[in-house]
Amino acid sequence: MLTLTMAACGQQGTSTATTAPSAAPAASAAPTAAPVTRGQGGDLKILYWQPPTILNQHQATGTKDADAARLVLEPLASWNPEGKPVANGLASEIPTVANGGVSADFTTVTWKLRTGVKWSDGTAFSADDVVFTYQYMKDPKSAVTTSDYVDGIKSVVAKDANTVVVTYDKPNPFFYQFGVSGSGAILQKAQFGAFVGEKAKDAPGNLRPIGTGPYVVKDFKPGDTVLYEINPNYRDANKPFFKTVTFKGGGDAATAARAVFQTGDVDYAWNLQVEANILSPMSKASTVGELFTVYGASIERLLFNFANPDPALGDKRAEPDTKHPFLTDLAVRRALAMATDRGTMAKELYGDGLSGKSTCNLITAPPDLVSKNTDSLDVCKYDIAAANAELDKAGWVKGADGIRAKGGVKLHVLYRTTVNALRQKEQDIVKAGWKQIGVDVELASVPAGTFFTNTSPDGANHFFADVEMYTNSGDPDPTALLASGWGTENIAQKSNTWQKGNYARYSNADFDKIIADLKKETDTAKRAALVIAANDHLVKNVVIVNLINRTFATSGRAKTLKGVNPTPWDSEMWNIADWSK
Repeated sequence: MLTLTMAACGQQGTSTATTAPSAAPAASAAPTAAPVTRGQGGDLKILYWQPPTILNQHQATGTKDADAARLVLEPLASWNPEGKPVANGLASEIPTVANGGVSADFTTVTWKLRTGVKWSDGTAFSADDVVFTYQYMKDPKSAVTTSDYVDGIKSVVAKDANTVVVTYDKPNPFFYQFGVSGSGAILQKAQFGAFVGEKAKDAPGNLRPIGTGPYVVKDFKPGDTVLYEINPNYRDANKPFFKTVTFKGGGDAATAARAVFQTGDVDYAWNLQVEANILSPMSKASTVGELFTVYGASIERLLFNFANPDPALGDKRAEPDTKHPFLTDLAVRRALAMATDRGTMAKELYGDGLSGKSTCNLITAPPDLVSKNTDSLDVCKYDIAAANAELDKAGWVKGADGIRAKGGVKLHVLYRTTVNALRQKEQDIVKAGWKQIGVDVELASVPAGTFFTNTSPDGANHFFADVEMYTNSGDPDPTALLASGWGTENIAQKSNTWQKGNYARYSNADFDKIIADLKKETDTAKRAALVIAANDHLVKNVVIVNLINRTFATSGRAKTLKGVNPTPWDSEMWNIADWSK
């Protein structure tokens, strides 16, 4: 699964997406703006203050990379705002049980592909490219971040040049697992064929992919700017509207907000993670831009390291067979959760709903998957006295310096996140609470381009810290999110280049059993119960501390920009071919 720091697009106001029934007919096309003329619009200026560093979704760690790649590489289909698949990609229609595309036992899915589609280099796209992409993703040595989307697949075969059959090894109620959204981006076999397995990370196409999307890469400076121009072979003769796109990275969220609301220097500014008391008046006073948000399942959370990140361990540092000296103690995790002031964070930094609201749950959408069992849990309430009592009972004693210790181990926490003014204030709130219970907290922040990469020791994947904080989300069906983030088989470690999604190195047989049952259960009500059980397990056992249900998008756009259609389940760039002025 693609575990990212997500913030997808949203219209003015808020909405909550819902998942599509398993056998219900799905929409066949994405919402489309008014008729446009290809190339009429000049340059579209997009600002992502976290700069992209790679342009292959399957090798991407951050949203910034996956979104930048989405202008070029397309999936079979996309998720719309209602959480339903729409055929705005390489599929000509959405397979369903009703139209015969999905077998009655949910084991096979037949994707009919668009005919006449060409890659940007002029060669023909075919079902062989889809089969190759599956093989590329399936090879464990490719170390893709999207591997969960091919788990449980028995085969992907080309029935003919324009038909692909996906066969699961058992009934799969989430039969849109493969090929939908950026995690299902299709790669050109001719470009990537020699770069499968250990060579995947070295593919030139990671920086300059050949795609079927509306744009091609003209120039890319990793960590800075991507320049795009129209794909001359794009299948729609009237799209895209904009002749070129400048996808600028860098700066910070506040600067991005000023660029779209005050100076009007950009048409689109992503992830405006700015304090509410600054963002709200700035956007309301703007004559050139407007703020839009949408709620989904985007959660700002604290992740605990269950392995030992001590650098003295050398190559064994934070490997899954090591044990954290104090975070494996449930009493410590419970105390940290009870000393975390989510309410103040939501009120002072997120405007009590403007751009986020406090939550103790990991799964906050769709509504039928949201647990009500956590409302009364003590670990979901801010209570310094209870937190201190928890540590007292567990034998963690305060020393003369006010720091608790037990058996010679002090409660010293290295707490890392990205460089962002709002996040640093979140850290301050957390640190203040933890200090009151005798925990020594060392704050660290690193640039997003460093944090969201598998190559840096300071990256989220390596997790060479005790606690880290970021946001991510998933699909309308959270199976991949749960399995990737906390399943034993998905532990990030040196042997898989830290590309798997379980950064915390959490391993629990009970949780794994819930996920195994979820992967095979086809009854809608029983699936919902299993999702809730998985959520409750993570919350009750304080595997994570969920902080804020952030708006999946808190972005800004020029008032003249049309066609932006926000969805909390896919990339903010999912329908960029429809954007116009």
